[in-house]
Amino acid sequence: MRERDLAPAHAPKSTKDWFTKKQLEVLAWPANSPDLNVIENLWAIVKRKIRDRKPTMLDQLKQNIATAWEAVSAETCDKLVKSMPRRLQAVIQAKGAATKY
Repeated sequence: MRERDLAPAHAPKSTKDWFTKKQLEVLAWPANSPDLNVIENLWAIVKRKIRDRKPTMLDQLKQNIATAWEAVSAETCDKLVKSMPRRLQAVIQAKGAATKY
């Protein structure tokens, strides 16, 4: 089961065909819905880790990102994944409005 927003740019025919071929159900995900994708939280963690670094070259930026990404623990990822039931419940209670997530 996968989710994606309903923005046309995120739904090319090749993507739809791939989901169909793999027999994966795609959940409707309105474009203005709360962002529940935990990767957004992981990116926020990485951004905080590199916030004070001031790379002057692209290679330095790439290295900073890679180092910060590698520093994210498996426990942090596990915690984010396990937070999904609470996240979903919060959205349900907020009737689709913004949540703390």
